[in-house]
Amino acid sequence: MKEPYPPEIGERPERPPIKVEPPQRASRKRWLWLLVLALLAAGVYFFMSKRAGPASGTASSQVASRFARGAMTIPVVAAKARKGDIGVYFTGLGAVTPIYTVTVRSRVDGQLMKVHYKEGDYVHEGDLLVEIDPRPFEVQLMQAEGQLARDQAALDNARIDLARYQTLVTHDAIPEQQLATQKATVEQLEGSIKTDQAAIASAKLDLVYCHITAPITGRVGLRLVDPGNIVHATDQNGLLVITQMQPISVIFTIAEDQVPTVLQKMRAGQRLRVDAYDREMKAKLAQGWLTTLDNQIDQTTGTLRLRATFDNSDNGLFPNQFVNARLLVEEEHGVTLVPSAVIQRNPQMTYLYLVKPDSTVTVRAVTVGTTEGSETEVTSGLSPGDVAVMTGVDKLQEGSKVSVHLYEEANSR
Repeated sequence: MKEPYPPEIGERPERPPIKVEPPQRASRKRWLWLLVLALLAAGVYFFMSKRAGPASGTASSQVASRFARGAMTIPVVAAKARKGDIGVYFTGLGAVTPIYTVTVRSRVDGQLMKVHYKEGDYVHEGDLLVEIDPRPFEVQLMQAEGQLARDQAALDNARIDLARYQTLVTHDAIPEQQLATQKATVEQLEGSIKTDQAAIASAKLDLVYCHITAPITGRVGLRLVDPGNIVHATDQNGLLVITQMQPISVIFTIAEDQVPTVLQKMRAGQRLRVDAYDREMKAKLAQGWLTTLDNQIDQTTGTLRLRATFDNSDNGLFPNQFVNARLLVEEEHGVTLVPSAVIQRNPQMTYLYLVKPDSTVTVRAVTVGTTEGSETEVTSGLSPGDVAVMTGVDKLQEGSKVSVHLYEEANSR
């Protein structure tokens, strides 16, 4: 074997011969690499499937449960249909409106001296509220009384002269014209007396107006004028505002399509109840009665205004408060009632899941009527005593086996 020496200068080195593998060995290597890649891919898939195991398991379990529903027992909460009463209500938006609201103003000019109330006080009709300085009107009264005394003395003297002239004229001692003049003088003085009496009455009335009393019974608002200010009869703001709180009214609206029903009830002499609820329709604030209807429908909204009166003995309603008014127009007796959660709907029908005696369910088409609160009237398709599923309906299908827990028993615990 020739030893490999370094090549001499100018001499080309000898290249090692290229080994050419046979075709069978190359194909074996290719399949070996493909096998390695396949094993790596299998490992990655196994790792990823482990991480997504719960989700895929849930999906597979759901698919499996769909096929096994007919055989498994599904726990549900159900309720018995019962016979009872339900009311038919018309609901409208309303506002608490006082029956009487009075802005108290001064009827004379003068200085405000005293205030006999506190802001927010509940006052009664006739209670003294404020006092205006009475001294100018006392002086006017004295002047009117003095004028009356002077005119009264002149009248008495004129009457005496008239009596004397009537005697003298019978003896032709004086002309009749003098007698007629004296009669006119007496009548003129009598007119002055009436004027003086009116001036006295006016001064006394102004003195009364200096003591301003409550014209109605109600709650006093915030004070508009402080003591010491000069007030005038022409002031626009007034001194204070009194709002009647008991009774109080609510003005609300109903749709014009509902008006004929209300009119029919009122013409028949029925007294219609109105319940006032808060903004969220959760808390009942007061109960009253329908008083009257407006005389025309609002064409812009297609509604009619109604007034209901409430006793409001607990002051649960406050002026200008927003409320939801519910007008009871009819009460149905002896109808079939179920919890509203029992009723199911789809585009084709309204239905429920009825529990049969063998603890399986069947789909039952029903017709519903009035819904009030959490209860719904069923007019056809269900009888009192029938058991219908409330919760768990998403797992049910026709013929599913169920384990029933009655809603009434759960609430009674």
